[in-house]
Amino acid sequence: MANVDIVLVSHSGKIAEGIRFLIEEMVGGVSVQAAGGNEDGGIGTSFDKVHEAIKNVGESGAVVFYDLGSSMMNAEMAIEMQELQHVHLSNAPIVEGAYLAAVESSVGKSVDEILEELENEFGGKVNK
Repeated sequence: MANVDIVLVSHSGKIAEGIRFLIEEMVGGVSVQAAGGNEDGGIGTSFDKVHEAIKNVGESGAVVFYDLGSSMMNAEMAIEMQELQHVHLSNAPIVEGAYLAAVESSVGKSVDEILEELENEFGGKVNK
């Protein structure tokens, strides 16, 4: 079975790519999609980037992390529009949460097990 994917949604392309790089270097073996910045590469969020990143998740599902309010709204809309039951938005901190989720994914945990671990670690701040 494939590992659970991680999706990073940030107002900054550099932040999203930096967290992706961190996870790939320290964890490995987990697909990380980065959707950062607006269409022009500036600060902001792009629904199209978020939609594309979420569309590319594997059959094992994904946990989506975000940095600020409008990135959360874009992620919620993308998940709802694609009617994905196995993609979940997490309120956990983007760096710490994504790293923890990647570690758990790399050892074969399911999306539900990862969500439970995030809830335990970050005080129940996960949307299912």
